[in-house]
Amino acid sequence: MSDRTKISFIGGGVMANAFVESLLAKGIASEDDVMVSSRSWATLEVMRERHHVHTTLSNHEAVQFGDIVLLAVKPQNLERVFADIKGAMRPEQVLLSIVAGAGIERLREGTGHDRIVRCMPNTPAQIGAGVSVWMASPQVAQDNRTLVRSVLGAVGLEIEVDEERYVDMATAVSGTGPAYVFLFIEAFMDAAVHLGFQRDMALELVLQTMEGSLKLARSSHKHAAELKNSVTSPGGTSAEALYELEKGGFRTALSKAVWAAYQRTLTLKD
Repeated sequence: MSDRTKISFIGGGVMANAFVESLLAKGIASEDDVMVSSRSWATLEVMRERHHVHTTLSNHEAVQFGDIVLLAVKPQNLERVFADIKGAMRPEQVLLSIVAGAGIERLREGTGHDRIVRCMPNTPAQIGAGVSVWMASPQVAQDNRTLVRSVLGAVGLEIEVDEERYVDMATAVSGTGPAYVFLFIEAFMDAAVHLGFQRDMALELVLQTMEGSLKLARSSHKHAAELKNSVTSPGGTSAEALYELEKGGFRTALSKAVWAAYQRTLTLKD
């Protein structure tokens, strides 16, 4: 990314903070090359004090500042933002939206702009360990896509797709996925406490078990079923535990949860 590429953020919430922090920390953008807009003075004050970037209450002003305009507002606020910025973007600018459920066509109609990238990141972006699935409209040239990769790569892995349905599906898998993982951690901890562990020790046991298992899964390149079978002796403790999980519908419940999240994503597009 060019040293002088400017980035505007419409919205100053958790994800905007994650992007700004990573972009500045990795030298992809300087403080003077970033502007954040929000309706909240308190949000803007945090941005100024924490990151020393430009801030404004005007979405229209923010749009005019950046070469890339990153739209990071809640879905229910999207129409209000459209009213502020429709027709304000220059033809060479790129609109990068991380708004859940907002499709490229809706973004095009709402902004009157053609160079659009729709993206679904996830909350581990806050520590640079996120994953972002994204798709660009045909009007986004290769040099613009390189800029987008730099921005998204600052907060973790980025994966470009060529069909928008994959972004919707990613919303239900990687976008919503941290919630599934955190619920599993909570339930696993509660089970350990039920056995008799102190809560702080239960937390360490659960987190280290999950972290180690994830590292093993990534480094071994083996199918998850093969790794599971390697720790499941006939008639042993793992076999007994897995039997209870399967009997309780663990696999089916997770599948239904992901499907429900996907269906909800589709309703957000209406």
